[in-house]
Amino acid sequence: MFDALHEWFWWDRIWLPVNLTWADLEDREGRVYAKASHLYVTVPYAIVFLLIRYLFERWIATPVAVSAGIKHRVHLKAEDNPILELYYITQCRNPSQADIDGLSKKSSLSVRQVERWFRRRRCQDLPGVLKKFKEASWRFFFYLSAFIGGIVALYDKEWFYDTRKVWTGFPKQSMLTSQYWYYILEMSFYGSLLLSVAFDVKRKDFKEQIIHHLATLVLLSFSWCVNYIRIGTLVMIVHDASDVLLESAKLFNYAKWEKTCKSLFVLFAMVFMITRLIIFPFWLIHCTWVYPIHHYPAFFGYYFFNVMLVILLCLHIFWAYLILCMIRKFMFGTLTRDERSDNEEEEEESSLAEDESEEEHKLGNGLAVGEEDKNGSFAAYLHQRTSANQRVCVDSCSV
Repeated sequence: MFDALHEWFWWDRIWLPVNLTWADLEDREGRVYAKASHLYVTVPYAIVFLLIRYLFERWIATPVAVSAGIKHRVHLKAEDNPILELYYITQCRNPSQADIDGLSKKSSLSVRQVERWFRRRRCQDLPGVLKKFKEASWRFFFYLSAFIGGIVALYDKEWFYDTRKVWTGFPKQSMLTSQYWYYILEMSFYGSLLLSVAFDVKRKDFKEQIIHHLATLVLLSFSWCVNYIRIGTLVMIVHDASDVLLESAKLFNYAKWEKTCKSLFVLFAMVFMITRLIIFPFWLIHCTWVYPIHHYPAFFGYYFFNVMLVILLCLHIFWAYLILCMIRKFMFGTLTRDERSDNEEEEEESSLAEDESEEEHKLGNGLAVGEEDKNGSFAAYLHQRTSANQRVCVDSCSV
C-alpha cells in the first residue's frame, strides 16, 4: 500500500508536463538537476539555524539592545498559590466570573484578589521589549544576508531582467551552486521559524504568519522538485526586499528612535507596495500564469503552483491593509507600536496599575490594613508594594 501511495504521489502527470518524465530530470551531459532527496538536509539545517539564532541573540543582539538602552523588564510576580497556578496552567489564563467566584472560595481569597492574581500571572508571561528586539534583530540579520546573497546570485542572470527567459529550455535547466544554497538556506530558515513558533512573540497575524510559512515551504519545495528554480529565486528576493526594512524599523521603534523608525517604515511601506502588490502579481504571477503555456500544455502542477502564489498574494493584501492602518496613524496620531502586535500587555499593565493605585488610595484611608489583616497577608502586601516600587525604578532606568 505504501509503495502504491508513493507511486501515485510521484506520478509524472501530477508534477510534470505531458511527454516529460522524471527520467528527463536525471543528471546527464553536464547538467545537474534538483532532486526531492536534497530537501532532507533542510531539517538538520533548521535546527542549526535555531542554535545560531540562540548564540546570535545572546552574544550580539542582547549587547546591542543594552547599548540602545533596552533592558529586561521586571514584572511584578504573582504570589505563590498552587490552586490558582494549577488552574492557570491546566484550564484557562482568563477565567470567567463564575470560575473566579469558585476559585475565590477554594483559595480563601477575595474575588478582587483572585482577579488581580490572574492579571499579574498573565503579565509575567507577556514578552518584553528586549525579547522583541532580539527576535527582530535575528530576522533582520537573516533577511539582509539573504537579500544580498540573492542579488549576488541573480544580478548576472538574464531572467532577472526579462521574466520570459525563466522558461527558456525548461525543464532541462541545470541547477547552479548559488541557486542550491539560496534555496536550502531560505527553506531551512522558514523551517526554523515554524519550529520556534511556540516560544516566539505571538501577534495578531499569528495564524496568517503560520499560513505564510507553510505556503512558502510548500511553494519552494514544489518549485524545487519540478525545476521551477528560476522563478522560485525571483519570488524569494522579492519577499526579502521589504522584510529587511520592516525588521529594521522595528529595531529602531524598540530603541525609541521615533524619527528613524518612521522614516524606515515609510520606506518599507513603499517597497512593500511595489514588490508585493505590483511586481509580485504583475511580473511574477504573470510569468508563471501566461508564459509557461507557450512552452507546454497546462497540467496539475501548473495550476497548483499558481494557486499557492495567489494564496501568498492574498496574505500580501491582508498585510497591506495593516500597513495602511499604520500610515493612517502616522497622519492622524502617533504610532507607538506595531499594528500587528497584541495590546494585551498594555491592557494588563494598565489594569494592574489601576489596582495598585486603588490599593494605595485605600491604604492611605486606613481601609486596606483591615482588609489585608483579615486574610493575614498584610506583610505580603507590603512586600508586593516594595517590589512594585523596585519595578518602577527598573522601568525608569530602562527608558
